[in-house]
Amino acid sequence: MNVDVRQRSLHDADAALVAVGLYEGEALPEDVAGAPGAADAKGSYKAMTRLYPGGPERLLVVGLGERDGLDAEKLRVLAALVAGEARRLEATSLAWAPPSFEDEEAAAEALVTGTILGAYRFDRFKGAGEDDEPKARLESLTLLGPAELAGAVETARVYSEAANRARDLQETPANFAKPEDLARRAEEIAAGNDNVTVEILDGDAIRAKGMGGIAAVSQGGPVEPRLIVLRYRGGGSGPTLGFVGKGVTFDTGGIGLKPSAGMQEMKFDMSGASAVLEATAAIAELGLPVDLVTVVPSTENMPSGTAVKPGDVITQYNGKTVEVNNTDAEGRLILADALAYAIELGAERVVDLATLTGAVLIALGSTYAAVISNDDELAGELSAAGEETGELVWRLPLHPEYAEMMKGTVADLSNLAKKREAGSITAASFLREFVDDTPWAHVDIAGTAWNVNRAYTGKGGSGYGVRLLVQLVRDLVE
Repeated sequence: MNVDVRQRSLHDADAALVAVGLYEGEALPEDVAGAPGAADAKGSYKAMTRLYPGGPERLLVVGLGERDGLDAEKLRVLAALVAGEARRLEATSLAWAPPSFEDEEAAAEALVTGTILGAYRFDRFKGAGEDDEPKARLESLTLLGPAELAGAVETARVYSEAANRARDLQETPANFAKPEDLARRAEEIAAGNDNVTVEILDGDAIRAKGMGGIAAVSQGGPVEPRLIVLRYRGGGSGPTLGFVGKGVTFDTGGIGLKPSAGMQEMKFDMSGASAVLEATAAIAELGLPVDLVTVVPSTENMPSGTAVKPGDVITQYNGKTVEVNNTDAEGRLILADALAYAIELGAERVVDLATLTGAVLIALGSTYAAVISNDDELAGELSAAGEETGELVWRLPLHPEYAEMMKGTVADLSNLAKKREAGSITAASFLREFVDDTPWAHVDIAGTAWNVNRAYTGKGGSGYGVRLLVQLVRDLVE
């Protein structure tokens, strides 16, 4: 989407739809206060009133609610609702007059973010009849404000479009989004930026390196796994940051087969991978001064005569042995290899994103992702980034008793806890065994990756994690 900032009045906005905010109990701007229908405009939150003032083709008055109750998240929601109205009107251009707000740049970012995310559609596989014309899309957004907002607007455009690219990856069916396709996207990211390099390990290389977790999960199907490594050298003076994203492009559960109802949603089990790939692309495009290594272990998890069996023992990349007592707890097996490898490659602080446990959905629903960390500072930084972006996280505890539940009987570890409790925490306790003393935070996004149903995410893939990770880096380097 083309996004810009212009110093123009409402009447000179030159857009098919112009949106202006109205606080509860306050008056409309003078240049539209006398327009037909202005008396019906309401300032209550989410109220929308369409006017025809004779200037802009259509003017939409958007209720902002009480002045002291407006925040960036509410602005994102309102911007998405306005984008939906633009779609209904088949408007291809939209202008926003940003409301007066304590932090003008934050308001501008929120409006751009909500608009771009709210305008998202995935229709790659939808055909049109001979007589059907393609539906109009919102192609441009103009903020009617001072030129000083241009930097914030461009930043928001970059990370919001990155989130939408992650949604594209999420939504793509598994037969079109295999490990090799994620690898191809990583190669595109590297080709598009001189400061990004890529390394792809195929199945033979993965097995040769002794990455027993990825090898075991992949052995049940014909699709070869990939281990994807992106390096971004932004010239940062701080520690090298590591991102790791779970990339199971389809998860049947393996021999421990999942119920068939809803299994089609298991194409979303690579949501962590899509988030870290596109967050890396956005960080590189923004030129943020940080050194970053991103590692994505990618595979399918399929049942067959060659699949890993319950009770099998594997050896992970760091040499620890694991009893595979649940073939549907495969994500932690591939992440274990990737975490150890990321640290070997120089990552000094690591964040992993994964649709890891159904338990997190029971605990936190779709409002918060869980953060489990061995480092208070890193956990706090993620929490702050979540508050700023609306991609909220809630910290869950670590304790030696949880780690004890993950000890194996005939091997060092089990991938299934001895008790059916604290599922999200015990899974993270397993991952902790592969980071040693490196500051690390695990973000379980199984509840927030899809079907969040916020105004700007809709019912499908949410792209959760892209904006969180970009904001984390912005906060670290600013």
